[in-house]
Formats: sequence, structure tokens, C-alpha cells
Amino acid sequence: MSVLTLEGLVEGGRVRLLEEAALPDKTKVYVVVPGAEQQVPRIWSPRLADQEAAGQFEMEMTELPEGRPDAEL
Repeated sequence: MSVLTLEGLVEGGRVRLLEEAALPDKTKVYVVVPGAEQQVPRIWSPRLADQEAAGQFEMEMTELPEGRPDAEL
């Protein structure tokens, strides 16, 4: 596999090469970002706007008789 190294900048979410390069469409490329740390996205847990409404989400637990598979519910 041959390697060509080109320098570029990200502008508006797109990579713009600093020098002209005649790359054919669908060329597979790899982007290496020196000195950057990958930020892990944080997914926040949902919270109730009204804490007093938490009672609406209470669940009732029922134990199955012994020997009865869940599929028969």
C-alpha cells in the first residue's frame, strides 16, 4: 500500500487540503489529528421535570409460581 501525506484544515466540518491534489472520487483516506484527544460523548440520563410525578412510574412486582416459565404470561 502506498501512502501520500497531505496537510489540510477543517473548515465548517469539512477537510480542506492546503495544496492541490488530484484524488479520484471514492478514494479511501485516513485522517490523522496530531496532538488531539478524542472526546467521549456523554449521554445524560433523563430526569423528571416534576419530581412529584415520580409516583406515576411505580411498578408492581408479581412473583410467578415455581416451575412456571415466563413465556406463559
